[in-house]
Amino acid sequence: MEIKEDKLKPVLGTFQLWGIAVGLVISGEYFGWSYGWGSAGTLGFLITFFLISSLYFTFIFSFTELSTAIPHAGGPFAYAKRAFGPIGGYIAGFATLVEFLFAPPAIALAIGAYLNVQFPSLDPKWIACFCYFIFTILNIIGVSIAASFELIVTIFAIIELLIFMGVVFPGFKLENFISNGWAGSDHFSIASVSGILAAIPFAIWFFLAIEGAAMAAEEVKNPRKTIPRAFISGIMTLIVLALGVMIFAGGVGDWRKFANINDPLPEAMKVIVGNSSGWLHMLVWLGLFGLIASFHGIIMGYSRQIFALSREGYLPSFLAKIHPTFKTPYVAIFAGSIFGVLVIFSDNIIKIQGQTLSASIVIMSVFGAIIMYIISMFSLIKLRKKEPELERPFRAPFYPYFPIIALILSFISLVSMLYFNFVLAIIFFVLCILCGFYSVFFYNKRRKSKNNNEIPANQLE
Repeated sequence: MEIKEDKLKPVLGTFQLWGIAVGLVISGEYFGWSYGWGSAGTLGFLITFFLISSLYFTFIFSFTELSTAIPHAGGPFAYAKRAFGPIGGYIAGFATLVEFLFAPPAIALAIGAYLNVQFPSLDPKWIACFCYFIFTILNIIGVSIAASFELIVTIFAIIELLIFMGVVFPGFKLENFISNGWAGSDHFSIASVSGILAAIPFAIWFFLAIEGAAMAAEEVKNPRKTIPRAFISGIMTLIVLALGVMIFAGGVGDWRKFANINDPLPEAMKVIVGNSSGWLHMLVWLGLFGLIASFHGIIMGYSRQIFALSREGYLPSFLAKIHPTFKTPYVAIFAGSIFGVLVIFSDNIIKIQGQTLSASIVIMSVFGAIIMYIISMFSLIKLRKKEPELERPFRAPFYPYFPIIALILSFISLVSMLYFNFVLAIIFFVLCILCGFYSVFFYNKRRKSKNNNEIPANQLE
């Protein structure tokens, strides 16, 4: 019996893919990062920021070579499988899936909390579920519509960040930013190093998931040109915005008041314009665009990863079904949404290390990202040796230095994460092993079925 392979429809252009790349990440400019000040101080966190910016800068330039040479919906999974075989593919696929599947529930709850401030009668959890419903439907209807929506909300989110910087600029004072800037001290010391390392996850939050745009590679019209343009312009956009937001917010008053809250931008703006300014109300409302852009974009990312893993036999085959009309992986989209809703309603029931479930899975999402970065860079180096004749429309500049720099900084980040989040690390690796056994079962079963029916590998659904 022959099984026909469904194809994703190539419809995306450069500007749309740039919108996806930036939109996946831009909520990180609005919340989450300021906790890094609590660990490292403004100056210490600035060092963390530059280390992580260097990681992402070198990683994206290297990663772009892989995504243009192997334009596949699985992204890192496809690169690692080609370089290291099924086991390498599984590790990269699991890590990427954790990164993209675990982050959206936390973002959905943040949207719910944001609206709950304006409308106290609304339950944040039900708002979060409603977000899943709306954006699940939007993603199923079609990638072109979904990408166009993503581009619009991303542009609004960027405009809002620029407005924030413009409004608070007159009140910026350098002495405010540098005061107690080394983890609460005015002077750098060995003790500051611990804070700098502990702040790594919060700096990663500035850029987490930008690589998800690679999972739309099969839906890009001209991947050879579109992917490099979108990735490179995307990472530059995010570095500039993150640096501007962080510096201006830290220079308008006592930054320690903003260090451990989820809404540092509105609180920083209050120092300049007061509590009742129209600018402040606009920031609160338009700030939703950043959260929505990331939430919507990551749904696109995890659905393509589930689809790709299922299509290759690591997950049940029904998860790879393509909608006959819209040509989108609708079952994978639904599956990820169901997981997200379960997390939302378990948030205050399950606690790990005293943290809510949503807070814990965000850290696990960062673990997934770092593991994926490491295996992707190893895949790049391996494929350069294994397949020197592979067509590479974009080649990583300064090879092998860029991927090596990305590897070193990724390992530093991983060691830091292991030290400060050991219990969550154990949970992550146990899940990896358990899911590995489960995936091997499906993978071997799929291969046996393929051999029995003599179905060509490229026709497997």
